[in-house]
Amino acid sequence: MAELKLRAVEKTYGNGFKAVHGIDLDVAEGEFMVLVGPSGCAKSTTLRMIAGLETITGGEVTIGGQVVNDLVPGKRGIAMVFQNYALYPHMKVRRNLSFGLKLKRKPKAEIEAATGEVSGILEIEELLDRLPKQLSGGQAQRVALGRALIKHPEVFLFDEPLSNLDAKLRASMRVRITDLHKRLRAEGRPATVVYVTHDQVEAMTMGDRICVMKDGHIMQVADPETLYARPANAFVAGFIGMPEMNLVPARLVKGKTPSLTLDGQTIAVEDELKSRITSTEGDVTLGIRPQHLDVVPLGTSNAFAAQVTHLEFMGHEVNLHARVGDASFVAVIPSEVFDSSWQQGAKVGLKPRAARIHLFDAETTENVSLGADA
Repeated sequence: MAELKLRAVEKTYGNGFKAVHGIDLDVAEGEFMVLVGPSGCAKSTTLRMIAGLETITGGEVTIGGQVVNDLVPGKRGIAMVFQNYALYPHMKVRRNLSFGLKLKRKPKAEIEAATGEVSGILEIEELLDRLPKQLSGGQAQRVALGRALIKHPEVFLFDEPLSNLDAKLRASMRVRITDLHKRLRAEGRPATVVYVTHDQVEAMTMGDRICVMKDGHIMQVADPETLYARPANAFVAGFIGMPEMNLVPARLVKGKTPSLTLDGQTIAVEDELKSRITSTEGDVTLGIRPQHLDVVPLGTSNAFAAQVTHLEFMGHEVNLHARVGDASFVAVIPSEVFDSSWQQGAKVGLKPRAARIHLFDAETTENVSLGADA
């Protein structure tokens, strides 16, 4: 395996549209890196430039220290698993797995041994004599994964490989792929992976690190815990987490007693937040995750007066929707502590936990509540 580096990589199409804006990214040897973002953010375009399926119009891509900009895909030491699996329909699974090795004129014994090893790892031995049309979606996905694995590439590239599967199968395949990555690492065969998805659950549960993209720019690269707890900007804060973070306009006043004002209501900035703020006073975006917003009796200190607008019963928890003036909030409440009086139209207090509040600059959207050492 090898490390992967992108330096000032750009993609500009013939009509002048710039899809990728000079991005830098390092993927360490054996790392599982996830590229995540909404549709149209250029994550798949970036992956295709790494693979050699899209021309690079600026910057450099290196794999194992070698610049690969001008190399054809077959010379880059990569293997790719596509969204539609791209299996050869007229070939049985055994031949789909071994075809790449046959093209490289590997000895028959080596091909048979490799096919047996890969099919054993992925538990598809009983599928070897079936055609792709005889496979379920999950089985076809495992065959596509095996076809990539058998090549022992420098870098594995995955382009939304689970998006065609149902929710239950997606969950099991997430576990299978990450377990395989850990197994190869433990056996001294670390697999360098770049995995593209629009699904933040896949990103958070699979990646060693996650690269969050928007409009051809990298917004933040970090491990899942850091992205969730210390988002660099409002976009990352709103994209990562379910339900998404509450983001509402507010005003920060920094005086003897710093405060936050929202729709004419003011709460004090408590010490847990005060010590982290690096911004001057002015317009900000208040960010608080639904799990960190407590529903309290009306009139409670440092709580906003709100009106309940909607309830979503999720079984183990309730999503309580409420409004503070024009600002909408969602609070996640464990079912066992949900108060039956909190019904639509009820007046309640919403109290953000001070240690969990984020403040974002209203203009730059950068997080100004990470502390001076961020």
